[in-house]
Amino acid sequence: MEYPESSFYREDESDDSLFYLEPRLLVHIDDAAINELGKYLHDQLPERATILDLMSSWRSHIPETVVTGEVYGLGMNSEEMSDNPQLDQWIVKDINKDPHLPYEENLFDAVMVVVSVQYMTNPIQIFKEVNRVLKINGKFHVVYSNRMFPTKATKIWKVFDDIERASLIGSYFANSGGWSVPNAINLSPTGNFPSDPLFAVSAQKE
Repeated sequence: MEYPESSFYREDESDDSLFYLEPRLLVHIDDAAINELGKYLHDQLPERATILDLMSSWRSHIPETVVTGEVYGLGMNSEEMSDNPQLDQWIVKDINKDPHLPYEENLFDAVMVVVSVQYMTNPIQIFKEVNRVLKINGKFHVVYSNRMFPTKATKIWKVFDDIERASLIGSYFANSGGWSVPNAINLSPTGNFPSDPLFAVSAQKE
């Protein structure tokens, strides 16, 4: 996939650190979607894995049934991450300004970004960095919904529908290199009740 000029522009191009200055101690998907996310992570995360929660915030949604190793957080607000009970350590960094991840190569068994990929303005470089810090066969899990801060979501994200967004994320894997063929799955809750849609696209480091 080629990206038209201005694909990764946002409506609000002011410094992201200003937008995320005030903590938002809330979750960004509803309880039914969070429950499905927990089932997915239970099935996907290896036992005692060293995990990076990329673009982290107040909650990581790793279910209690998963025995983890160390969980690292990288996000934009220190108060949010300090209140996240699942993070063993965390760092504040704007990866849109500088996509370099401050970790050694082959450190993580899994990396996850939950309902935040829509804010990446340089996704190819970020996906390259995720590949670098993952162990061989480690997996990158990109989970998304249709929820967003619209002024900070990229133009290309907003013009696509939920299915097209899976292809967009697949193109990030393909264009950054070093990944297996991505797998997309619909995690949306089912039942006779309204809920947030939920999807995951993942690939392994080769």
